[in-house]
Amino acid sequence: MEQTQTRVYQYKFVNSISNIDSLVWNTFFGSFHPFTRHEYLSALEMSRCVSTETGWTPMHLMVMDGDNIIALMPLYLKSHSWGEYVFDWAWAEAYERHNIDYYPKLVSSVPFTPTTGRRIGIDQRLPKHDQQHLIDGIQTYLSQTVMKQGWSSWHCLFTNTEQHLQFAQAGVMERVGCQFHWHNQNYADFNDFLSTLTSRKRKNITKERTSARQQLQFRFIDGDNASAEQWQDFVRCYQNTYLKRSGHKGYLSAAFFEQIAATMGSMIRLLLIENSDAQLVASALYFVSDTHLYGRYWGALTECDHVHFEACYYQGIEYAIANKLSVFDAGAQGEHKVARGFRSVKTTSSHFIAHEGFNDAIGDFCKQEQSHIDIYMQQMCEQLPYKSIDNTST
Repeated sequence: MEQTQTRVYQYKFVNSISNIDSLVWNTFFGSFHPFTRHEYLSALEMSRCVSTETGWTPMHLMVMDGDNIIALMPLYLKSHSWGEYVFDWAWAEAYERHNIDYYPKLVSSVPFTPTTGRRIGIDQRLPKHDQQHLIDGIQTYLSQTVMKQGWSSWHCLFTNTEQHLQFAQAGVMERVGCQFHWHNQNYADFNDFLSTLTSRKRKNITKERTSARQQLQFRFIDGDNASAEQWQDFVRCYQNTYLKRSGHKGYLSAAFFEQIAATMGSMIRLLLIENSDAQLVASALYFVSDTHLYGRYWGALTECDHVHFEACYYQGIEYAIANKLSVFDAGAQGEHKVARGFRSVKTTSSHFIAHEGFNDAIGDFCKQEQSHIDIYMQQMCEQLPYKSIDNTST
């Protein structure tokens, strides 16, 4: 009987995404997700928001089959856990208590961006039956590299369902989390959405919107059409709010925003919020795909009642309805979103821990955590403001 020949792949780390052809990268990852596009990741590196100095050393993985690239993976050597949103601080503290280094670690993610998507871009000419073999090979290579270099672990964060299951099939530890997304049920307009809510929640949202919009004007501008001054205004808002909240001006610099404005403006929507004198009060930054709206960053120059809810939630819902987008992802965490119609959504990540003892302990932790998250999501589902719900989470 003739045996199927097993493919043998070669692996290479690349220290800058600029050394990978942008057309190949975008072809492999597709156009669906703005944050895995070459332009977005390149802007992070070119602006030095992602660099060894900021604790994100690029080590993107290139998988070769002979002379052909067949897979790509955004990958970083991390010296901390900031900007990931899959929290492993307790793991790092446990390592420290045992006088073992947790950093550096390898992380595959989109820096500072907790949205689910592909973490491995694959040449679609590769037969489907070979893709699991490819994933197996990647996890083996990364695991061997971590152990050879003396690093603690590697992590693949916010993986989509398909690739998460492929990593699980390869034996990689699973972890789940929870976010809150709004889903468009073919609403005709915002009032149509409101009509599906209970009377009390409907009145509360109407009150918040009325308060926010009494003295303010809200307008979306396509990123391609926004002026340099408008982008500068947004950056001022973003940095001002970060400074008040965290004592620094945010992970992302003006240079980063200038770069994405120049290279991917068609996927960006800038929300400007002005008072009756046409003076800027606040601003928010959104991204769009064919099906999703992503609310990512916002900031205000002055405090105004309910402006955050209007800018970051209600304007996004209204935009998604008007443009027939299926899902509005308004960012990580925030169970206060539930009262505004956002449903709990499970997120997934994959983890390899080199230390055998810690691998067992962290694996047990992840299993217990999953049961708690399942209960939490059910509780959040029961708090949804809709008149009738199916009591299931997405």
